[in-house]
Amino acid sequence: MKTLIYRSIESSVEARFSRFRGQSADEYHLVFHPLKPAGIETQLDWLSRAYADTLASVGISPETAVFRRFFCSDLTNQAGVLKKTHFSFCSESDNPCAISWICQPPGHTAKACMWAYHVCDRKGPIEKELDGNCLSVRRGALTHRWTAGVNCTEGESSYEQTRGIFDKYCVFLRKNKMTLADNVLRTWFFVKNIDGNYKGFVDARREYFAANGLTEKTHFISSTGVEGSHVDPSAKVTMDAYAVSGIVPKQVNFLYAPENLSSTYVYGVTFERGTAVSYRDRRHLIISGTASIDKNGGILYHGDVLRQLNRTVENMDALLSRGGAGLKNMAILIAYVRDPSDYDVVREKMAMIFPGIPAITLIASVCRPGWLVEVEGIAVIPNSDENLPPF
Repeated sequence: MKTLIYRSIESSVEARFSRFRGQSADEYHLVFHPLKPAGIETQLDWLSRAYADTLASVGISPETAVFRRFFCSDLTNQAGVLKKTHFSFCSESDNPCAISWICQPPGHTAKACMWAYHVCDRKGPIEKELDGNCLSVRRGALTHRWTAGVNCTEGESSYEQTRGIFDKYCVFLRKNKMTLADNVLRTWFFVKNIDGNYKGFVDARREYFAANGLTEKTHFISSTGVEGSHVDPSAKVTMDAYAVSGIVPKQVNFLYAPENLSSTYVYGVTFERGTAVSYRDRRHLIISGTASIDKNGGILYHGDVLRQLNRTVENMDALLSRGGAGLKNMAILIAYVRDPSDYDVVREKMAMIFPGIPAITLIASVCRPGWLVEVEGIAVIPNSDENLPPF
């Protein structure tokens, strides 16, 4: 894993990226964060130029883009600007990419920041197709499917909307001969007013999972559930997701560290702490939103954000070790901070713990009020197993 830091556009944007080089395909995670105050149009122009400059500097073709997520400070008023370019709005395009927008303020000076994911095949262009809000990337026997911005505003409550989201997504899964239990590896749920709407979301997900063969006796799906709002103010819940067609059970293992943190069903929620997905030449370790929790499901270090962050990182490290990895193998990190006054100290501490690794810190409440910070991410390590399909 290689990580690098760039300053571009007269030091107006910090760009960080990680690269994993495989047998035939390379993966890049890139993050971009404005460093100076300006209006949204100016900052998006900085981000767009910094993105293009970084891709050119590293030798990445823009056509290798798979997924971009924009984290915005005031999405309702910024959506019109986001729609103006293919960089942040991709509908009819010769370079399709799944694009996600979410209202999660990225700190003092930034109106918006961005996470981008690219896959580069050294043998030639990657095969990809955009169908609505889902990008499919065909890689031999496997098809990787990134879906962005699923919501269902027909329902009034977070419970009804969550069930509607799963209904919609399962139609898409069936269309592509997939199921929740067999093919979905990662979800993100952004819950508006999470302190008030989280219970309805959790109840709906638990019931839906049970009806589709996902229980504590089988497995769940790695996930993050955190404060965030859609451009439509009536949307109480929004989902992004990642699924893989053609994946086989021997490729997937779930990560447990019971001496550090409990299974989620202990306190009534239904997601996996982490998922390891193995391919012929690499292994992905997907770490769900993780917080300062103990082996009994209790919150540790009430009121102390730095001690909570340290415990969170310890928990992540314990999960990674079960998959043969460590903190140094992280390719992308996202930290969520409940209290805006804790933003600077968390961002600085993350940079100390994970020097050079692409990381974004956002202002977003975590699912339990006592948790002041939560961190998620993806690690990538080498693997060698000729019996597995290539990435």
